[in-house]
Amino acid sequence: MSAAAALRACWPAPAKLNLFLHITGRRADGYHTLQTAFQILDFADSIGIEPTGDGVIRRIEGATGVAEEADLAVRAARALQSATSTRHGAQLSIHKRIPMGAGLGGGSSDAATALVALNELWGTGLKLDELASIGADLGADVPVFVHGWSAFAEGVGEVLTPLELPEKWFLVVHPGVEVATSAVFQAPELTRKSPLITIRGLFEAETRNDCEPVVRARFPAVGEALDWLGRFAEARLTGTGSCVFAAFDSASDAGRVAAQVPQSWRGYVARGLNRSPLHVQLARLRGESG
Repeated sequence: MSAAAALRACWPAPAKLNLFLHITGRRADGYHTLQTAFQILDFADSIGIEPTGDGVIRRIEGATGVAEEADLAVRAARALQSATSTRHGAQLSIHKRIPMGAGLGGGSSDAATALVALNELWGTGLKLDELASIGADLGADVPVFVHGWSAFAEGVGEVLTPLELPEKWFLVVHPGVEVATSAVFQAPELTRKSPLITIRGLFEAETRNDCEPVVRARFPAVGEALDWLGRFAEARLTGTGSCVFAAFDSASDAGRVAAQVPQSWRGYVARGLNRSPLHVQLARLRGESG
């Protein structure tokens, strides 16, 4: 990709699934410790980024109902600007496909894409670990998108180990509701004592999403979606919801079920990836292979 093309590029901000989510404890500061497996998807938002020389971060287009000051991509751009003392600015056009409050990490991914892309376009030269540290202050899921690999996560989500996962096809169903992460983690009935598992035993362990019973009870539409999708394959909640998903061996298998999704819901057929399309585009910009 030429330098001129890079200045006009739209950068992908992919969704993720939590293939499982175990809450293992709660720290004194109120944060929860957890274990999860993040699966990157090829379903993504896109962010148009145009660097400017005036030092101003502007959002030209964004998600309906999200103020510019609250937009995680805008906040990420300003955090990078502050951390590096750069005099560059940027115009951001955020094209949303990933539903909000759905457990797919859309806002966190938008933030990560802003950090990774602007670090390259501004020439600020930070390493991925440094960008991930900035991102962690914006949201617990931002670092996995910054690093750009499907991963096993521990701690509060910041301890990441890359995973090579089967690149299956998924049907993701959004039942038309938003779920606030904070409300789920504050729920008194949330299980917070799941035993630790190891990466080595990951695929043999009995896994689940500890948030699923809470979300199912509080959001009946999510329970209905789980029950409906469970008629075709094992269905599970991603993150704190509201999306549910099931894995399939082929796009056609997922598509056949997607065609039956009730009209009041939305279904997305997506491929599981091990490497983020954001980093594929970054490598292409740098003239690297892969």
